[in-house]
Amino acid sequence: MQCSDPVEQVLLKPGMTVGELVSALGRAGAYNGGALARAADIYEGMLRDRQAVRFLGLAGAMVPAGMGRIVSDLIDGGHVDVLVSTGANLTHDIIESLGCRHYHGTAVCSDVALRDEEINRIYDVFLPNDAFIKFEEFMQEVFSELPPSAPLTIAGLLAVIGSKLDSGILASATRGNIPVYCPAIADSMIGLQFWLFSQTNRVTVDAFRDMQALLSTCFDAKRAGALLIGGGVPKNFILQSMLMTPRGFDYAVQLTGDRPDLGGLSGATLDEARSWGKITGDARAVTVYGDATITFPLLVAAVLERLGR
Repeated sequence: MQCSDPVEQVLLKPGMTVGELVSALGRAGAYNGGALARAADIYEGMLRDRQAVRFLGLAGAMVPAGMGRIVSDLIDGGHVDVLVSTGANLTHDIIESLGCRHYHGTAVCSDVALRDEEINRIYDVFLPNDAFIKFEEFMQEVFSELPPSAPLTIAGLLAVIGSKLDSGILASATRGNIPVYCPAIADSMIGLQFWLFSQTNRVTVDAFRDMQALLSTCFDAKRAGALLIGGGVPKNFILQSMLMTPRGFDYAVQLTGDRPDLGGLSGATLDEARSWGKITGDARAVTVYGDATITFPLLVAAVLERLGR
């Protein structure tokens, strides 16, 4: 063991940019500040590699926390080739796109009283039931226009929804012809609304047909990179997509608050993914532990500053 690379004390200056702050954290190099700086280097490399297919995994309640605009801006900027999301994030994206809002609330309150007032709580974010009334009306109208014959893929269904919206993640993805996969869409208000529609109408969504297009993308990719926000189904769906190919991911950044020692996928290390062949042995990969509502905007802001866009 050698002591040849000293920790530099972080110097904060008035007018400092996000990129400068992240670089300073890299020179300090300790704990998750150092991991965030390494993540910025890897993410920058992934975005600069024009032969790499860039995957974005979106889990957790990121849209209610105000992070959805970052995702849609990344799509509009050409920085996402494949998006995999939870159904919940897409539900809240649609709600925001319809003009409804999430509101600042508090985590210390009477949830029974909130129920009486028809307000739903996501930690310290409030969402009135009125938003879901507008959401239901919109979804039922969209579903009523679907063709009753050939089965739709989930990505195809989401593209139809996105074509009916003027802003947000799904709208940006549809405009940019970026596929959005949501393998657990039944586990969301979108799924519940589709079930409701299916009680009196015959429209089929084939959940397995998405695999054809996704795996074709993976087989065609010369290289691949993944930015994973949270874990869950989006993380696994992205990482497992390379298992059928002779390659793994060459770049991987994971932003999570979950622990690896509990055995859950959301906290599993990226090194563990190497054992499966999901990530190559020499892949550039790092996990940043912390609240993704802090690490995600810092990471993206720093890298976009470096790219100049």
